[in-house]
Amino acid sequence: MFAVIQTGGKQYKVAKDDVIRVERLAGDAGSEIVLDQVLMVGEKIGAPVVDGAKVTATVVAQARGEKIIVFKKRRRQNSRRKNGHRQDLTILRITDISAG
Repeated sequence: MFAVIQTGGKQYKVAKDDVIRVERLAGDAGSEIVLDQVLMVGEKIGAPVVDGAKVTATVVAQARGEKIIVFKKRRRQNSRRKNGHRQDLTILRITDISAG
């Protein structure tokens, strides 16, 4: 069975024992998180979420993504800005999917 969840403004298709990287969620490594924004479970589609459905996950680690260079240049004005960004991530292992 699989589910489609929403967290951090993004949607993820997950199944039991999947490991996913999502935008930072509160919790230390080893703690358990319940995701209740479930858009779809198996054949059951929510409007917009499935009532009573939840996905349980365990936090594997808190990490950071790869560095992204943000470079802005305005031509013929000698104007440049170079900036870097690393997104904070949480690595989750899906432990249970319940349809409610």
